[in-house]
Amino acid sequence: MSRKHKAEIREVLPDPIHGDTLVTKFVNCLMYQGKKSVAEKIFYDAMDLVQEKTGEEGIKVFRKAIGNIKPAVEVKSRRIGGATYQVPVEVRPARRQSLAIRWLRDYARERNGHSMISNLADEIIDAANNRGGAIKKREDTYKMAEANKAFAHLKW
Repeated sequence: MSRKHKAEIREVLPDPIHGDTLVTKFVNCLMYQGKKSVAEKIFYDAMDLVQEKTGEEGIKVFRKAIGNIKPAVEVKSRRIGGATYQVPVEVRPARRQSLAIRWLRDYARERNGHSMISNLADEIIDAANNRGGAIKKREDTYKMAEANKAFAHLKW
């Protein structure tokens, strides 16, 4: 790892339909092997399905779901004197967003459903209603941080 300078944070262009950079980041994360048009089709079809199922605007439900998934604390391993401790630390805003996007994508892929479009739509609806795999992952992260808060003084 280079010590000369920090990695540059790239600016992501907003998506053409909603004008939102969060959507672009999610589509980029959803993409396999550079097939962005396929990922966009999956996402936009899932938004249409969300709107059909909930009666609300799909992008609003998506933003609410991402907001519900974002973790505030996580645990990091810290090695001190031969022992490894799980130290709870606050999560930076950029990492919060990337973790939420990753968890939503992963748990949508894990669902036993019909297609990725319906799986993603169902996971977004569940996350907006505070249930589903991604919300469970956030709760497990919180439980780990709560269980190890005795080691909070070991932050670096």
